[in-house]
Amino acid sequence: MNATPTLEMLDPATLTVDVNVRKDAALTTDFVASIAEHGVMEPVIAHRKEDGTVHVLMGQRRTRAAVEAERPLIPVMIIDSPEEAERIVTQVVENIQRAELTEADEADAYHQLSLIGVSAAAIAKKTGRTKTTVESALKAKSTETGAAALGKGYTIEEALILAEFESDEDATAELESVIMDEPDMLLHVTQQLRDKRDRAAALAALTAELEAAGTIVVPECGYGEDSETLRVSSLKRADGEPATDEDGNAVYIATDYRGEHSTVAVVTGWKDLGFTLRYYSGYGTSSAPKGPMTEEQKAERKTLIENNKLMQSATTVRREWVKNLLAKKQPPKGWQYFTVHAITHHPETASGYDGEVAAEMAGAKIEGSKTWGWNPLRTHVAKSAARPEVSLLALVCAGYEKTIAKDSWRSPSQAHRDYLNQLVLWGYTASEVEQIIIGSGQPTEEESAA
Repeated sequence: MNATPTLEMLDPATLTVDVNVRKDAALTTDFVASIAEHGVMEPVIAHRKEDGTVHVLMGQRRTRAAVEAERPLIPVMIIDSPEEAERIVTQVVENIQRAELTEADEADAYHQLSLIGVSAAAIAKKTGRTKTTVESALKAKSTETGAAALGKGYTIEEALILAEFESDEDATAELESVIMDEPDMLLHVTQQLRDKRDRAAALAALTAELEAAGTIVVPECGYGEDSETLRVSSLKRADGEPATDEDGNAVYIATDYRGEHSTVAVVTGWKDLGFTLRYYSGYGTSSAPKGPMTEEQKAERKTLIENNKLMQSATTVRREWVKNLLAKKQPPKGWQYFTVHAITHHPETASGYDGEVAAEMAGAKIEGSKTWGWNPLRTHVAKSAARPEVSLLALVCAGYEKTIAKDSWRSPSQAHRDYLNQLVLWGYTASEVEQIIIGSGQPTEEESAA
């Protein structure tokens, strides 16, 4: 019976690296520098002979780099015999190729291979999986939350998403709820949480920057006379002149309709400082300045800001979905009519598309700088005649994308409805804010004809 592989920390200088095992094992300065800084992260595979010498079977290049970088110890997986490494790989690959293997089992198998030094690229090649799938599984497996999710029967994708938010209990609870009740909405909710996290980080960074400069940041700003803190634009100085930013003694961080943060000069304790309200108390004349927002206006603004944020998240998910759709071997069913309908009914899709968005959707290489006339899709088409239908579809979809703004849910057009309805027919799950656009008008021509 073969002995169980053991992980040992050994001096790389004491290991034997057989000559000509790998002809392409040339060491670069960058690789040696990386090993010097970070060490050997992935164990090398070795066999200990009867005389006690340890011969490296997999990881010769890492071992040589560790010696050159003068690393004192590196992780070494000691296996029973030179044939054992290939036996382990073969056994794991056979397990992966079993039809009844769960994704948790698959992730475990990848993890086993990674422990004996097999790279993600090599695992993908041996198992027929994509490198991205293997990397996702290994990343999910490497975290406590991801490993636990796999143990519960979640997919690799679901486990990876939960692992991404493992430090946020509220986010993971929401994601688990979505997985259980609305799995089709998982990508949308995930992107919304990512964007929310990014906005919170931006807010925290801006707040820290302001406070470091000695600026007082207040958590809230009111509108009426009873508020302790008001914007300078709502106040008059003691001399009767409108207050300016220079009169402010603090700032309030506001979020605009695009979900972006900006600072607003305010006066906190404005009554004690001799300021008065700039606006009239009545609404009797048309010349009276606009007063503070009503509760209804505040609610409308809150909905506006929230839906714009949701639309921004949906756009990220939607474009990535189209990219994955066009990456498939065959174009989606009915793509020819969709294209000609777009060009004849919505010509702006062909004339006004964003070349960078189109190139990303087509999976094309994006080169050059963003100067006037730059169009990576045009460059791609000029260089390659392969799969022109993908480039054409990407062009049309990017044209539709350019017409959809963050607040398009407020005044949807037929072009928006035609585009989103077609994506839904192809399998896309529309987010709640996109469903507002879809449900805002009459059925499309395709739906009426169906």
